[in-house]
Amino acid sequence: MTERHSHRYTERERERESSMMESLASQICSHISSIFSKPTHPHPPPLDLLITELTTVSSQNGRVFLYGVGREGLMLKALCMRLAHLGLSSHFVFDMTTPPITTNDLLIVSAGPGGFSTVDAISSVARSHGARVLLVTAQPETGSCVKHASAICYVPAQTMADDGGAVESRPLLPMGSVYEGALFVLFEMAVYKLGEVLGESPEAVRSRHTNLE
Repeated sequence: MTERHSHRYTERERERESSMMESLASQICSHISSIFSKPTHPHPPPLDLLITELTTVSSQNGRVFLYGVGREGLMLKALCMRLAHLGLSSHFVFDMTTPPITTNDLLIVSAGPGGFSTVDAISSVARSHGARVLLVTAQPETGSCVKHASAICYVPAQTMADDGGAVESRPLLPMGSVYEGALFVLFEMAVYKLGEVLGESPEAVRSRHTNLE
């Protein structure tokens, strides 16, 4: 094969790879996007609830605490960072500098499948100290965390609780990936809307980003 033919073959391969990536990305984004067209009644729309809870705690000069396990925890850490950029006092549970939780504070926890022992325990402690607990979950009726929640943010997405276990065909978004992806999108929407409500300019948000990088 000549160098010219080899170059053409490489270009064709690149085009096929690019087309495949575009198709996969489109399928993933469409699947996650469809979550937000599903009804959540009798629970309020998740974005509205998040904005209400966060604006309330901000108006009371309260602090926001966040906690989740595994990949859900990573999504909450990302939200924690953006809330700090918006000027809120935000803390991820178990960080060394996390202050004590009190009244006027809000704890946001995630338990997609409905319950985790650590989430249950932390939520219970927060309630005992007078804080509100906002539970983000895909199982709003049956999960063990529900009993500790002051408010429930229902995200109707697949988690490991209902992914069907072993299946013949390999799913594009396995286990809890749909829920976790929906959390990322939901939190980005919340940051955008909250910035509007709080009157935070892009310059102000950017000025709070760390310079120790």
